[in-house]
Amino acid sequence: MALIVQKYGGTSVGDPDRIAAVARRVQHTQAAGNQVVVVVSAMSGETNRLTALSGSVHPEPPPRELDVLLATGEQVTIALLSMALARLGCAACSYTGSQVQILTDNAHGKARILEIEQTQVSADLNAGRVVVVAGFQGIDEHRNITTLGRGGSDTTAVAMAAALQADECQIFTDVDGVYTTDPRMVPQARKLTRITCEEMLEMASSGSKVLQIRSVEFAHKFRVPLRVLSSFSDTGDGTLITFEENPVEAAKIAGIAFNRDEAKLTVQGVPDQPGVAHHILGPIGAANIEVDMIVQNTAHDGTTDFTFTVHRGDYTKARQLLQHTAQQLSAREVSGDDKIVKISLVGVGMRSHAGIASQMFAALAAENINIQMIATSEIKISVVVAEKYTELAVRTLHTAFDLDDDTQPEEEQR
Repeated sequence: MALIVQKYGGTSVGDPDRIAAVARRVQHTQAAGNQVVVVVSAMSGETNRLTALSGSVHPEPPPRELDVLLATGEQVTIALLSMALARLGCAACSYTGSQVQILTDNAHGKARILEIEQTQVSADLNAGRVVVVAGFQGIDEHRNITTLGRGGSDTTAVAMAAALQADECQIFTDVDGVYTTDPRMVPQARKLTRITCEEMLEMASSGSKVLQIRSVEFAHKFRVPLRVLSSFSDTGDGTLITFEENPVEAAKIAGIAFNRDEAKLTVQGVPDQPGVAHHILGPIGAANIEVDMIVQNTAHDGTTDFTFTVHRGDYTKARQLLQHTAQQLSAREVSGDDKIVKISLVGVGMRSHAGIASQMFAALAAENINIQMIATSEIKISVVVAEKYTELAVRTLHTAFDLDDDTQPEEEQR
């Protein structure tokens, strides 16, 4: 008997018919001899509705009360799914995050899971019940309801799988697996049968929307086997996120991710002296603004230009902070650009293949696409280019690194 954790997102439980379809799939999984824990999100659009509702009452609601409100979305779904399972004759029991005792820190709106009490869940599983858990939520040490942030249900599912030592955590979405890039942009994108957790972590951090990055981090830390499947199809094995790596067979590139949610800031003419990077980025970090890529260029006149990227939603606030810092440093100028995209090549095969960066730069140059920033890691190369070149750059690189699916009919590839 295997223990399977299944997670269904908002579109998968978007209406009563889809909830009934999920119930049938869960029943089938249990009937095959498995113990099943199901983690669900709020119904599609519900979190947005609740957020708008709170805004109509208070433009900046207290974070604690906002979490109390938003957590009700998943509570509706767990009850409806448990009812649908009961109608099929499948014993089920629903739990909110507080009932399971998913203990988190007290960072409302972006809490992190610290511990899960699995005793009651294990008892229900051993009694033959399906356990239906509300994703996205938990409680802090003072029993305040907390939420994990957007996409937090993925993290809940992986954390439950880790706590229960599940055989597999299955993430059901509106796509049938992980592709070499977004198939809506590149029709020739191929579905991967497997990808290493390390590659998936880099893909998620670089803009791939298939899995939420914190869930992949959790899976990597606790070695939870993950599989991405479609909730709208009963065929196919999806994509397995594995911890096994075969350096001999590893492709040079597993996939291409892109992120339009970034903006670039530059402060020019900063004194080139020890501590200047901290002086620039210290206020940014203190404002809880995350910095991604960083480039520093030293000039002949004893000054330096310092460039970094932040989330596009933090651009205005970060620029205001940088203007103040620039005045303190007597910098020459502050400039910014919120119309950029970060494009990343990811693959464990980079460790054993030389010339990846050169091939990437040559392909982009052939299309007259200017590279503004470059960052590398052991299995990733990222570049920043103008946002208007996103589709051309991704398609060009996809073809250049032999990622196109050549089995598709010719008219589909046009």
